[in-house]
Formats: sequence, structure tokens, C-alpha cells
Amino acid sequence: MIFGVLKDIKNYEYRVIATPSEVSTIIEDGHSVLVQKDAGKGAGFSNEEYIKSGAEIVDTMEEIYERCDFVAKVKEIEPCEYDLLRENQIVFTCIHPAAHEEEVQALLDKKVIAFTAEDSHRYGSPNCEAAGKIGALLGLESLLSVNGGSGKFVNGLAGAPGIKVLILGGGIVGKNALQILQSLGAWVTVMDININTLREMGKMYGEKVNTQFSTKYNIKKILPEIDLLINCVKWPKGSNEYLIDREMVKSMQKGSVIVDISNDYGVIETFHETTLENPRYIEEGVVHYCVSNIPGTIANSTSIAYAASVLPHIISIMNLGVEKACIKDGFLRRSLTTYKGYLTHEETSAVQNRPWIRPEDILKIADKELDPAPPATVTRSDNFITL
Repeated sequence: MIFGVLKDIKNYEYRVIATPSEVSTIIEDGHSVLVQKDAGKGAGFSNEEYIKSGAEIVDTMEEIYERCDFVAKVKEIEPCEYDLLRENQIVFTCIHPAAHEEEVQALLDKKVIAFTAEDSHRYGSPNCEAAGKIGALLGLESLLSVNGGSGKFVNGLAGAPGIKVLILGGGIVGKNALQILQSLGAWVTVMDININTLREMGKMYGEKVNTQFSTKYNIKKILPEIDLLINCVKWPKGSNEYLIDREMVKSMQKGSVIVDISNDYGVIETFHETTLENPRYIEEGVVHYCVSNIPGTIANSTSIAYAASVLPHIISIMNLGVEKACIKDGFLRRSLTTYKGYLTHEETSAVQNRPWIRPEDILKIADKELDPAPPATVTRSDNFITL
């Protein structure tokens, strides 16, 4: 099989889906690898390094799409790539399908076999780890006076207190944000709806972290004293209720900061997505940092970690084929998004009101001994396609 490493073209995206290390492994398994010229340059990997690993460097994404059976990148397929997709081609990337209707339609129209990488991680994505750690630091940077922030320092100075932080969500993103902020001496409160998660986080830091059950009442009560809010909550798409409404944002101190790492519309009423070119805006006197690809700011580290985490999926698909790979790994199976013109992603079906078919049904593997995996989200759809 011929595997293609695409250069990501989203603005200010420097990560690469496979480093020379992964390329070498794929080639050792008997496959060929094409790498688009300068695909790894922004992450610190030269074309020469890929060549030494056995890859062929090609000039354009058009050639990658034309020659490769399997193509991969980090972020979404962009509109300029839609016409390059080929029927039965395998695509592996962060599609974020529920939020990108036109992208999904292109994948369906082209009858490709597409996997959305963000749903394929059994132990959580390294990008989530990176987003939590870097998001915390970017929140501290946003507090600087030159950025419109309050000018408070994380652990204070002699006679001046440190900052108070609220982290919403105790998953991988929240845990890593906490690691950075607590180690720097901030006064941190973590809120989650899982009592066991809160208990574990308290024990991890010797009960030096405040924990609370996450309710709108509790958030509203604490917000007026918070200097930095880190949102790590994955919000149900289509929800009509804000977790933090405009009045709650207005209650925060002027110059306080919101870092919305989750980047989901619906959690915070004053949210709108920003880019690394212009990452901040001020609304209701509060600095908002709402960049969707925060991990791209540390492209070398995230590329190394992320590429290693998805390599087993790529190898499994190439060595075993789609059907056997999806039998072997339930997390890969649940990430199957489109298959030869059929939608196979439940959340996308519900959000976009499209009919879907379960991956195990379209692949005709429902009678096999399948590796189990929980649903990727709480969103359900019974709008089924029947064959």
C-alpha cells in the first residue's frame, strides 16, 4: 500500500501526522511512503530526514492524492482538497465531522473511507495533553497588562497575592492544565461532574487543590473571584443552554481571562473561535483566548507524541485491511466516519440530521468477536440506513 503524508495547510498549523520515525516503521512493514515537500518543516523535520527514512518527497498535495491509497494529516480536509479525493481512498485526520457539514458531504460524495482521528484514542490524545499544558501558559500570558489582562502574576509577589483559577473539566485537558498551574503556585479549583475524578485529583496534589461538583450554581458563585477560567468541557452539540451565560461572564473581574480550550459553541455565551494570528478579544471586560489549534504552538513535541499514538492504527489498517483493523480495535472502529458513500458516525448523524449506518454493519463484521469501545460522545441517533 502507498501511504501519503500531507502537509497541513490550516493557518498557523505546523504539526505533521508522521515523523521520520513513523515513516521508517511503515516502510519496514513493506509499504511505500510519499511525503509532501516540507510537510514536517514547521515541526522541525527536514525533507532530508524523511528521505533517509526511505520516503519519497513529492512537490504537491495533488500528487499525494493521485498516487496514494491512504492519506493522512493532522487537521481537517480543506475545501481546496475536496476534488482531489478519490473513491475508496483511505483518509485519516481530525475531521471533526459533526461541526463540518460541507467536509462530510465531500467525503460522502467522493465515496472515501474516512476515519476521524480524534475519536480513535483509547487513552486520550497527546494533543489534549498539549492543549491543557500550553492553554494554561497562554492563559497566564493573557493576564499580562500588555494583553488587556489584569496584570496579576501567577504565584504573586511579596505582599501581592497569586491568582485564583477555575478549571472546568477534569479530563486529560483539565488534568494537564492543573499540573502546570498548581506547580507554578496558582490557587486552583477544579469542577467536574464525576466525583471519583475530583477525589483522584485532590489526592494527586495532597488535597492542595480545591474541588467542586460542576453546576451552574457553583460556577456562578465562584466566578466573581476568579482571575483565570480554563474551559475543558466537551459540550453536547446542539445544546440550547449555556453553562456560562453572558451575565456570568459580566460578573468576572475586569481584566480576568477565559481560555476556551474545548472550543465548543454552547459552553460560554461570549465565545467565538479565534486564530493564532489574532488570538484574543475582550468582551464584557474579560480577555478571551479561543484558538482551536493550541497544540500547534509546540509543533515538534506534539508531532512526535501524536504521530507515535496514531501509528498503531495506521499500521493496522495497512497490514490487516479496514475490516480486520476495525474488528481488532473498537476505538478505531468508532472513528470510522464515512465508508464508500455511507455515513458511519453517530454524532454527525444526530447533529446534521443525516441517516447513518453502524460501522460494524456496513463492514459486515457484527457477527465477529469485536473489541469493545464506549461511544465517542453522549449524542445518540436512531436515524438509521437500512441496506
